[in-house]
Amino acid sequence: MSEKSKSDTDNAIDAVVLWVDGSDKKLAEKRERYLALENKTSSHPGSLPLRFASSDEISYCIRSILRFAPFIRNIYLVTDEQDPDLYEMVRNKFPEKEGCLKIIDHKYIFRNYEHYLPTFNSSSIQTLIWRIEGLSDRFVYFNDDVILIREHLEEDWFIGGRPVLMGKWLFPPYRRIFGTRLKEAINRLPGNKRKFVPKISFYIRQWKSGSVLGFTRRYFFHDHTPHPLSKKTLSEFFESNQDLLENIISYRFRDPEQLLTPSLAYHLELLKGNRNLRKVRIGYFHPWYREKTLDRRMAKCTSDSRYKSVCIQNIEMLSHSQREKIFRWLDPIVG
Repeated sequence: MSEKSKSDTDNAIDAVVLWVDGSDKKLAEKRERYLALENKTSSHPGSLPLRFASSDEISYCIRSILRFAPFIRNIYLVTDEQDPDLYEMVRNKFPEKEGCLKIIDHKYIFRNYEHYLPTFNSSSIQTLIWRIEGLSDRFVYFNDDVILIREHLEEDWFIGGRPVLMGKWLFPPYRRIFGTRLKEAINRLPGNKRKFVPKISFYIRQWKSGSVLGFTRRYFFHDHTPHPLSKKTLSEFFESNQDLLENIISYRFRDPEQLLTPSLAYHLELLKGNRNLRKVRIGYFHPWYREKTLDRRMAKCTSDSRYKSVCIQNIEMLSHSQREKIFRWLDPIVG
């Protein structure tokens, strides 16, 4: 790499987005085959079909990045032999950004770890995104259901070259851990034939991730937001902790024991003295919202300038009218 190219990469900010189209028959058949091989069913918490559903939210995610974070250099879209074919949209709506969208297949980031493929687990996939060649040291990781709704500045994600850590300090989730263990004990009682599969707790997994790095008495909890990350921090850590890396990526399906790489990254930054801490302000849209609740949430995100992004969780569980309402609200925002 030339000195100029190296400088451009060092100063740039890229985005990495994970995406899957669960309606793809080839992918669905492959998923069912490996569920059977691992003696799991589609009702397992880590393999629910809704985790792989797609309702065009990827288009809104990409458009929102291009509109509200124009300083993003490249958007790397990580997929499993799929392509949402958004090039014409980029060319028509954002001609100055033509060529910025790049498809990265799982095989590429899993090179030398191909025996862990195929994987149907975003927690495994996100662990290796730092291996994308040419990826800027400063990059922002998105899930495809996270959509920007207001202008972002570099300082929203990086200050002094370091990631902004969006979250809050929490004590260990002992009540959740106790509840899980109690349910496991009850389901082991004689006569109880139903196999108990514990819920995959976002809180417990983050605490476990922080605990690995010494944050046992309290941990820094993050929500479903865009995650500013440092490629250098991740590469140095995982290259020195190969066994931990392989343990994380070995899960084909999400598992309650699996560590979370964004949480590891946040706690690594704290160990390095990063104090760019900021409270989370993101609008959540949950599938169990009633119409009036949904209306209030959209009105709040529209009127309160502190809300710069939204997360539409489990969009396939929303009614058709709810999905249409959200998309009608987003269309004039993201363009």
